[in-house]
Amino acid sequence: MSSEVYRVEVEDEFSASHQLRNYGGKCEELHGHNFRVLAEVEGYELDPQTGLLIDFKELRGTLHQILRELDHAHLNELPAFQETNPSSENLARHIYTRLEEGLSENAVRLRKVSVLEKKGSQATFKRA
Repeated sequence: MSSEVYRVEVEDEFSASHQLRNYGGKCEELHGHNFRVLAEVEGYELDPQTGLLIDFKELRGTLHQILRELDHAHLNELPAFQETNPSSENLARHIYTRLEEGLSENAVRLRKVSVLEKKGSQATFKRA
């Protein structure tokens, strides 16, 4: 294995409402965010024909398909969050899992997914 690592990161966004169960504060009430999502993949070899690890367009397109399911939804009502609190941490894990499935045909490894509710507030999920 090469000691060189390439990383590619894309960003997308979606708008949704949620209520944090058992929070004990204002966020337990219905409210919404314009969520930003960052997804990063890594790999060791570039395609010799293109010089790319993965096309930004392909990675962003796969992420965008996942986020379309969340966009303008009340997250608590989605099957993934019927029992799981729709926190930024759980959103990051959900998006990571779906994106990992969507990238299974590529020679890249999903490194992390971060969800930002607003500037300065970010939750990240990655596998150990």
